[in-house]
Amino acid sequence: MLMTVIVIVSLLGAVGYGFAAAVGVAGLWKCALIFVGGVLGLSALFLLFALVVSFFIDPSWPRKTQNPICRFLVAQGGNMICFFTRVHTHVEGLEKLPQDGRFLMVVNHRSAFDPISQFYPLRKYNLAYISKPENLRLFMVGRVVSGACFLPIDRNNDREAIKSILAAVDYLKRDVCSICIYPEGTRSKTGELLPFHHGSFKIAQRAGVPLVIAACSGSEKVKKNMPLRPTHIYLDIAEVVPAEQVKAMTTAELSDHARDVIAAALKEREGEA
Repeated sequence: MLMTVIVIVSLLGAVGYGFAAAVGVAGLWKCALIFVGGVLGLSALFLLFALVVSFFIDPSWPRKTQNPICRFLVAQGGNMICFFTRVHTHVEGLEKLPQDGRFLMVVNHRSAFDPISQFYPLRKYNLAYISKPENLRLFMVGRVVSGACFLPIDRNNDREAIKSILAAVDYLKRDVCSICIYPEGTRSKTGELLPFHHGSFKIAQRAGVPLVIAACSGSEKVKKNMPLRPTHIYLDIAEVVPAEQVKAMTTAELSDHARDVIAAALKEREGEA
């Protein structure tokens, strides 16, 4: 939404200048320059606003509440990044997502663009992501996503990892936000699914929420394509496991099932490419 507003305002400014100055065909480059300058200038103002907000955000976690401004900045910031990198996200199966309660979503991980490409199209569902600790220490970004209830997870430190899992469970139980985690734990550099960490699925079990299984493909092409070519990323909501079934299965069974479902969804999607 924000980028649409920015583009429209910049376009109106360029058109308004064209009529006011009565520019001819030879002067259209000035209108184009005003349009581009407007898009870049307004985008810079958004980033300046995010920077100012970040100074007032306490990055500590777990949080009692979610900061709505940070939530807005995360969604619109993700959309802005996708706009400038020419990334187009296509989400299939949104109708499967729970409409009246929180859930845990697990997705395969191929690129740093995975969460960025998902922020905006899934903004209605208010997802907070569990990410590696370094991401929550990034300048400005770390504070903003912390305010939006993102959580760090240190897979090399079991005690700290358990703290993150318990914090995620708490957010779900208190209806603060839904949670998304990449059970592979790191990005796959080959596109092949890596082994899943069973502990990721404890979040859904302990919180008593449904498990959403989704498959992401295409994000690995962003780095190679930008800025000359667009990239199409596909997020397929493959299956939703009801909370009762989640409780009845072991974490190993949930992990194996989710991996099989994602593998099948990727095969179907990439077979169509």
